[in-house]
Amino acid sequence: MATFSEKKTCNQRMEEFKRFVWNPDTKELMGRKLKDWVFISLYYAAFYVVMCLLFALALFVLLYTTDPYTPKYQDQLKTPGVTIRPQPKDLKISFNVSEPKSWKWYASTLQHFLSAYNESVQAKTNRNCTSGNYTFQGGYGPNSKYSCQFIRETLKNCSGLEDPTFGYKTGQPCVLIRMNRIINFLPGEGTIPNVTCSVLHAYPENIGNLAFYPENGTFDLSYFPYYGRQPQPNYTNPLVAVKFLSLKKNKELEIECKINGPGIINDNPYEKFEGRVIFHLDIKK
Repeated sequence: MATFSEKKTCNQRMEEFKRFVWNPDTKELMGRKLKDWVFISLYYAAFYVVMCLLFALALFVLLYTTDPYTPKYQDQLKTPGVTIRPQPKDLKISFNVSEPKSWKWYASTLQHFLSAYNESVQAKTNRNCTSGNYTFQGGYGPNSKYSCQFIRETLKNCSGLEDPTFGYKTGQPCVLIRMNRIINFLPGEGTIPNVTCSVLHAYPENIGNLAFYPENGTFDLSYFPYYGRQPQPNYTNPLVAVKFLSLKKNKELEIECKINGPGIINDNPYEKFEGRVIFHLDIKK
């Protein structure tokens, strides 16, 4: 018949633990002799020192071979993506002309966005540039490149200066078209690119008449190339404003605005925002 050993008392357990930590008979610390602990400590110290040196070497090689101001490789699109302002959720601009609460957010968003394009702000940080040509610059290092002024007055009826409602009050809304930044990108290959807009899945007359600012919806070449955030910290993107003068009311329309020019891709079926932007406009009256 099996027998059960007597349960150890707390004092016995504590005594066993003490002998495990330090055994005076065998001169062992936690099951190992002091010499063994010294060798183990030296091994791990050497191991972590070598690991730190390898990491430091890899970091040094990476920083030595990388230009801090120009990326060595870019995985962005060859043609920049396009965005709009205002930029509501799901790119759907919907409002009722007779209900100011429905369109005030769009107007206030545009006012806030264009505050960086005030003439007083641009004059402090950027320069007047000669239009029609790329602005190539030398120099190297942080803040080594200047940026060209783009003032909101260029957008005329969509500047928000004469009409702070940007046409939303009268059902003739303004939408700002903006290209994303790609370092060293030269749009148009020497030809000034422009913006065109059309309506999708509806009769062309539903979009009505359009007005573009600057004239013909152009992105002047003087704002390119973009050199990067550190060399060119004051860079402000050029804009094109499109004003919908007679858009069909009480019908949600899908609008596509494209950037056109040599070397600009705007019909890639797999990238709906490469060289173009698609958004919805629904004006109720």
